Amino acid sequence: MEQKFPLPPFTRETALQKVQLAEDAWNSKDPQKVSMVYTKDTVWRNRDQFINGREEVVAFLTGKWQRELDYKLKKELWSFTDNHIAVCFEYEWHDHTGNWYRSYGNELWEFNADGLMQRRLAAINDVPIKSSERKFRDPEEIILAC
Repeated sequence: MEQKFPLPPFTRETALQKVQLAEDAWNSKDPQKVSMVYTKDTVWRNRDQFINGREEVVAFLTGKWQRELDYKLKKELWSFTDNHIAVCFEYEWHDHTGNWYRSYGNELWEFNADGLMQRRLAAINDVPIKSSERKFRDPEEIILAC
């Protein structure tokens, strides 16, 4: 049986752990790895897209990270209950022409008893930014920028 700890019902501590694990997984930019925290029949609404099942998650994330280059994400726990977690997040990325964006959003997560996410609802807005306005720089970029 597949399980992803921590399991519901969530406490503040375990909800924070779940959010950090999600942030780390998405920042890996590995669609296969990320897909494994979702149920096989997971249901998503991501902006205006509806995604069903792990295979569609992998295809969606593969395309996302081919378009959204140098992607860096930060998630924050907003609230939680027994098997639900709400997060707000922001991430930065650039397109193939070098235009930078900061994307802001909120997600609602629902987990099954085994700690796998069975439903994810995401609302996201993109804001164009200048490279100099980036918040999420890699340490080597900060050194080079000085």
